Formats: sequence, C-alpha cells, structure tokens
Amino acid sequence: MSSTPPDAASSRIDWLLFLALGFLWGSSYLFIKIGVDAGLQPFTLVMFRLLVGFLLLLTVVAAAREKLPRTLKPYVHLGVMGFVNVLLPFSLITWAERSTDSALAATLTAPVPLLVVPIAAFLLPDERLTITKLLGVAVGLIGVAILVGFDPTSVARNDLVAELALVGAAVSYAVGAVYARRNVRGLRPMIPALFQVGYGLLMAAILAFVFEQPLSTPLTVPTIGAVIWLGLLGSGLAYLVYFRLLSGWGAARTSLVAYLLPLWGIALGFLVLGEPIQAGLLVGAALVLLGIALVNRESTVALARSAGLRLRLITPRTD
Repeated sequence: MSSTPPDAASSRIDWLLFLALGFLWGSSYLFIKIGVDAGLQPFTLVMFRLLVGFLLLLTVVAAAREKLPRTLKPYVHLGVMGFVNVLLPFSLITWAERSTDSALAATLTAPVPLLVVPIAAFLLPDERLTITKLLGVAVGLIGVAILVGFDPTSVARNDLVAELALVGAAVSYAVGAVYARRNVRGLRPMIPALFQVGYGLLMAAILAFVFEQPLSTPLTVPTIGAVIWLGLLGSGLAYLVYFRLLSGWGAARTSLVAYLLPLWGIALGFLVLGEPIQAGLLVGAALVLLGIALVNRESTVALARSAGLRLRLITPRTD
C-alpha cells in the first residue's frame, strides 16, 4: 500500500505534465523544420497538423459530453482567436523555418510573456506596469535583438525577414492571450481549444487550396511523421495537458512553460538536426528567460518554491 500523500501524488503528476508540455511544444519546432525540409508547404503543413489535432480534440469533447455555447458571441470571439492564436502564428513560424534553424525559432517565439505585459497594460484596466515588469521587458527585448542580430545595413536579407516573422508570431500569441482574457470567459476549457483549432483548420485549408496544392503533398516518412507528431502531440495532446494544468495551477503559473521551449528547441535542434549552438544564441536565450522571470516574478518564485517542495517530497530520508 502506497504511503504517498494525495497532495504529493497530485503535485508529482502536475510537475510531470508541466515538463511534458514543455517537451511537446518545444519539440514542435523540430518537427516543423523536418516537415518543411521534406517538401511540405507552410499552409499545407498547418492544415494537416490542425486536422489531426482537431479530430483528437473533437473526440475528447464528444466523449466528455461538453456543452457548447448557445449564443453567437462566443463563436465570433473564438473565430478571432482561431486566426490570432492559431493560424497566424503557426503560419509565420512554419514559413520562417524554411530558412531558419528550429532552435532559433523556438527561442524567438518564447518571449510571449514579455510581450503580454505592454499589450495587457494598454487593453486591460486591471493590469498595471511596474518597474520590475518594464525591466523584464527591456532585458528580454535585448535578448531578442541579440538573437536576431539586427543590422540596419542589411534589412533585406532573407534570414532577417524570417526572424522578424518569428517575432511577429510571438506578438500574435501575446495579442491572442490578452484578447482571450478580455473576451473569452465562462467557457469550459476544452471548448476554446476545440473551436480555436477548428477555425484555424478551416482558414488554413482555404489558404492551402488557394495558394498551394495540398493534395500533391509528397507522402514520405518525414512528412507523415511531422504531421502526426505535430497534430497528435503538438496540437492535440498538448492542449489537453495545457488545460489540465490550467485548471490546477492557474494561468500565470502554467504560462511559465515558456521557460522550457527554448531549452528543448536548442537541445533537439542540436541533437537531431546538428544545428550549431552559437554564443549569441545562448546569450540571447538567457536574456529572454531572465526577462520572463522578471515580468512573472511572483509566479516564478512560487514555481521555484513548489519545485523545492517537490524535491523534498521525493528525496528519501536517511534517518
């Protein structure tokens, strides 16, 4: 018979889910790179991954018999979220990874918590800027500048355009987060996930069939593997884990999964694709993570304390 207290067991599961979510989202950049390098066009890859993810979410929602909204307004807001929080960032990241490393993509899209701060302060009356938050945003943006390696004399170079697209994806995620806090309320967590992915799928399919030829996609091991991984794990399972954590940990603490994305992105890019780990990448990533820690100081401290408690719970006693 196990002597593990219920709270300790729950804490252990939540921490495992937190680490798993970081891996699922962090590894997505690797599989996007594999997919585009294997010949998948951006909108086509986004369409197929969302199709797989939507089918998984639809199955879960149907099995749980989740109730759908009965008025039109939530569907309108979820349609906006499908564009801002799914289609636009997914498309920008996928397009950008045709000419950038997956590690850099993971790092340049990590500053979402930094970008939420000024946007929320402007749009949400209960969000206030503090010196610590402003310092965190400044430090994080310095890290982004180092990662991009901005040179005013070469703004037209292809890799800079792709890097700016990645920053644009981070901005889109931040706008989506603030929009959701302001307009998407009172819904069971799985409903926004299902409809965001569903709307994103519909828009991606239209764009794919207008501008690309998705039915001519080469069926190879890399393309099939990338779509299945991104759809089942990066889009479907990741949302299930995210909303499980959201219900237990809350939004602020769960958002700190952003710490893990560049770490997984850099490690997997190096181990699987042999992408170089340059000093600028490490310095930029460190500054981005420091900025995230500063703007989320209270949640970061709480997370660190919880981690310390977790270690004490699993460390065997010697007395």
